[in-house]
Amino acid sequence: VQLQASGGGLVQAGGSLRLSCAASGSIGNINSMGWYRQGPGKERELVATITSGGNTNYADPVKGRFTISRDNAKNAVYLQMNSLKLEDTAVYYCAADGLDNYYSDYEEGERYDYWGQGTLVTVSS
Repeated sequence: VQLQASGGGLVQAGGSLRLSCAASGSIGNINSMGWYRQGPGKERELVATITSGGNTNYADPVKGRFTISRDNAKNAVYLQMNSLKLEDTAVYYCAADGLDNYYSDYEEGERYDYWGQGTLVTVSS
């Protein structure tokens, strides 16, 4: 499975961006999908997850501002980011898993099987 993330860029605080991630290859192996981010000088953190059935969960800092969605027909996952803040600046990575894990599973140590290359989001003041 290969994941290709896109949609990052420079945006002013309060603005919006939509990240996309397209999967190719053995896509029949994909169930749960998600987004991580790693800001400058920070550890990578889980942002949002979505199961094959559409169950979604979010990290507290992005709740109410970010929305994860997926289009199984297009083998894609999206992250709509609204009301962006300076602290949202990071490289965003999409990920996919053969298991249909939930957000809590990844918080507790589960790892995604497949990773995209990352797309940079920079929020300016």
